[in-house]
Amino acid sequence: MQNNPNGPYDDVFSNLAKIVEDIVKNMPESQHARVIGYTIITRHTGADDPDVFRSPLSGDDRAIPYEIVETEDDLFITATLPTDPRNAPIAEIEPDEVRICIDDKITTVLLPHPIDRIHSTYRVHRGIMDISLKKVQIR
Repeated sequence: MQNNPNGPYDDVFSNLAKIVEDIVKNMPESQHARVIGYTIITRHTGADDPDVFRSPLSGDDRAIPYEIVETEDDLFITATLPTDPRNAPIAEIEPDEVRICIDDKITTVLLPHPIDRIHSTYRVHRGIMDISLKKVQIR
């Protein structure tokens, strides 16, 4: 039996993620749904497609790779975290930026839209950080 540094069940979760993605693709409103990290993103019929932004490539080994998906009301950031961290990763959420912090690595994500900190959350699961940010609604 091989020792998997990411966890003994990572292959099972990877296969399960593919199964869930296939199920979502076969749903009646599948053209309106996406699976990003451990989050399923849906939208209302007639809404614009979500915009996807990826972190710029840089030579900095300390940068944490991430992807941003923007919908009409929300921003979703998915970051791939390093394996075997010494400390628990955190996301410092501010109205105009998010700092993803793990050990000595900090990546600052400048947000394309102001967000409501109180209705924004993050979670970490199996090396993926999912950050859900609620946009400030300007009236």
